[in-house]
Amino acid sequence: MTSTVFSKLSQPVILGFDPGRNKCGLAILGVDRSLCYHEVIASEDVVEHIETLRQTYPISLIVMGDQTGAKLWKQELSRLHEGPNIILVDERYSSLEARDRYWEMFPPKGLNRLLPQSMRSIPRPIDDIVAILLIERYLNKLTEVSI
Repeated sequence: MTSTVFSKLSQPVILGFDPGRNKCGLAILGVDRSLCYHEVIASEDVVEHIETLRQTYPISLIVMGDQTGAKLWKQELSRLHEGPNIILVDERYSSLEARDRYWEMFPPKGLNRLLPQSMRSIPRPIDDIVAILLIERYLNKLTEVSI
């Protein structure tokens, strides 16, 4: 688990949720794109964990991937206390993008630095990084200017 708890959050935050059958990725970003939290959680524990996060962070929105069981997960999350707003985001190719982002966030050390990225194995699940990317995709959509 990675967490940076601010003593005073001066802005609402967005919860990113990458749903899965066995594990789910969670991430919390401020609207200024500052990363507050990210973790991979077992699917059966995720709803309770989100409730706990909502007690710590001023979550204004849940941004969720639209693929694996998204409709069922959206129904499940809508049952949360004070039903949060939930937005579905296109998550195509997010796992591939998350592999690249992983190495940006956690640069290889030692001899792994010498291996091409395509030959390195990622030592942990990256569903939380997918959740970060989903929030970024949502924020990018908001800031796009149509001509």
